[in-house]
Amino acid sequence: MAERIDTEPTAKEPTGTERTSTERTAAAPAEAAAVRPLPGSGREGRPEAGTGPARPRWWRRPWVAPLAVVALAFLAFSLPPYLSLDPSLSRVPAPEGFAAYYPLLVAHILFGAVAMVTCCLQIWPWLRQRHPAVHRTAGRVYVLGGVLPAGALGLVIGALSPFGPVARVSNVILAALWLAFTVTGFRMARQRRFADHRRWMVRSFALTMSIITNRIWGAIAAIILVPQLETTFGGSDVALVQAISGLATWLGWTTSLLLAEWWLERADAARRRRRTAGAARRLPA
Repeated sequence: MAERIDTEPTAKEPTGTERTSTERTAAAPAEAAAVRPLPGSGREGRPEAGTGPARPRWWRRPWVAPLAVVALAFLAFSLPPYLSLDPSLSRVPAPEGFAAYYPLLVAHILFGAVAMVTCCLQIWPWLRQRHPAVHRTAGRVYVLGGVLPAGALGLVIGALSPFGPVARVSNVILAALWLAFTVTGFRMARQRRFADHRRWMVRSFALTMSIITNRIWGAIAAIILVPQLETTFGGSDVALVQAISGLATWLGWTTSLLLAEWWLERADAARRRRRTAGAARRLPA
């Protein structure tokens, strides 16, 4: 009796080339997930190597370089009188009966200068993305060697300001908020809550740079109020100076902080629009 011949087709064994191609296709999603940057790493949104040129960064923060130039110019103008340690060159008169005011003022200014310089480094996207270790070191210097001592001293010299009660209240509130925003941002970084860290540090940076806007508002207030010395202020130079200082101190930091909040909300709105657009593209047609 003849043997039965199995005529059913058998599955074709894949060749070596086909097996390699199949395994590579199956492994692609896992490899893509492995190289995907972690949230908060500073690399999210950046194209991977070989997928095209990196998106240029310089135009996304066009104000970084001008701000650094303005900050350095401000320090070059403001610091020299205090580096001599000569009280007669101080632009802020010391209150009577408090001999320690001038040394505290000089220390506040020097620590504030450290905060301004490191602030410019911290808002530089290239440094944060390409040299994260330098960014972290500069951040610690900003907090521990700049804002904390400068803010603590600001509470003292602000409460004793010779420019009147309105300026005193503003200076104390500014110093307290500066410390609070900075410490909160530092804690967020320690907890690896980097999105919250950046928000609080933007507010801290706004108050750091508010000393510059303070001077701008002071010049504007002087232009408007000095011609009114004999009328509105009855010839009193003290009243005029206190009015100018009060306006400058309050407008200096409040406008800077409002601008920072506007920028944060604008950035959040842009991210929400991108997420919505991405979700819409993923929906089936």
